Amino acid sequence: MRRIRRLVHLVLFCPLSTGLQGRLPGIKVKYLLVVWLGIFVGSWVAYMHYASYSELCRGHVCRVIICDQYKKGIISGSTCKDLCEEHTLRFQRCLSSSPTQQVYSGLWKEKEVIIKCGIEEALKAESNPDSVPRRDVVLFDKPTRGTSMDEFKEMLLNFLKSNLGDQTSLAALVSQIITMADVNRDGKVSLAEAKSIWALLQLNEFLLMLSLHEKEHTSKLLGHCGDLYITEKIPHNSLYGTDVPHFLQSLLPSVIHRLIHQWFAPAWPRRAKIAIGLLEFVEEIFHGTYGNFYICETSFKNVGYNDKYDFKMVNLRKVATEMTIRGFLKGRHCEQNVDCTYGKDCMATCDKLMKQCKSDMVQPNLAKVCGLLQDYLLYGAPPDLKEELQKQLRTCMTLSGLASQMEVHHSLVLNNLKTLLWKKISNTKYS
Repeated sequence: MRRIRRLVHLVLFCPLSTGLQGRLPGIKVKYLLVVWLGIFVGSWVAYMHYASYSELCRGHVCRVIICDQYKKGIISGSTCKDLCEEHTLRFQRCLSSSPTQQVYSGLWKEKEVIIKCGIEEALKAESNPDSVPRRDVVLFDKPTRGTSMDEFKEMLLNFLKSNLGDQTSLAALVSQIITMADVNRDGKVSLAEAKSIWALLQLNEFLLMLSLHEKEHTSKLLGHCGDLYITEKIPHNSLYGTDVPHFLQSLLPSVIHRLIHQWFAPAWPRRAKIAIGLLEFVEEIFHGTYGNFYICETSFKNVGYNDKYDFKMVNLRKVATEMTIRGFLKGRHCEQNVDCTYGKDCMATCDKLMKQCKSDMVQPNLAKVCGLLQDYLLYGAPPDLKEELQKQLRTCMTLSGLASQMEVHHSLVLNNLKTLLWKKISNTKYS
């Protein structure tokens, strides 16, 4: 203790003492090294952030390409004039997670929206313009000039059959697509209008938004221009209401992640209401109007809710049609089940004798969703409900095999869980 007091006295009251002056050059060098190291690390982080941003966020490229094609008469759309002439559709914050799929929050006539467009061919052409065809040739190549209206409808019907299956309801979907393509409402579809809607249909998310447009748990499609499309903005794009910043995710342990989520999560009754909406969505895409759909990345980042705590599916790109998955699995070589995985967690079984993937999913949507909801609902759950809730979630998570082969059991588990949650929050302000 005496040594510590003497050191404090030396530093505070005798800054110019001979001993300290003798050590100042060494101390200065150490501090200088620390400062320079801090500047170097800070510069590197700033550079990496800028490089990542400039790679991921290329909305200006998307806008220039779209407007150039619009002015040439190659494409059309309900928002082309707003984007390229009146400038009432404006890009704002970049939300992209891939250079080829540009996502931005934006303003359209002073209303907050989400703007999405793909620029994969444009990026390829930019890096090697001599060897890659122009984007308008690659993407907007169908239908060709001279295609009749009946031929275009047949094109659409065949495309939908190959992607959604031979459903009796497809004729109604074709009519809906034709109506959407007819931007100027003249009862006809021009070549530019047909090329634009055909290009949009090649995008998985757009096709799913059309297929699920009657469902209240998906984003509303507001407009399009070429293969750029606009959807409503969902206020909360995570089940927990907030997320750990991307640059901190790999640095923080999972325990800290969980604590952050719990601190910022909505009150339990509101979480219950959101969970009911998610279960309803699972019900809607199981034997839906246009076939079966599978959630192939079950993450709290892909699902969210609005200001009324109604569930909304944020990212439909992680959902796949049954036909898409069957096409992926057909004839696929495998050694084990993991070789038969579409996306992140749409896994089928592997026939180890034939060394080929089967078409049977290991886990139905409901089992994966219950796994996602386990921590979400059990934390802060009412004591009189917690034991029964835990039991039902555990039963739900053990579901396996094709849902179509156990339809009654699947529906029973889903309805029991919904009923349990709804009874607790019904006739309250949260319902």
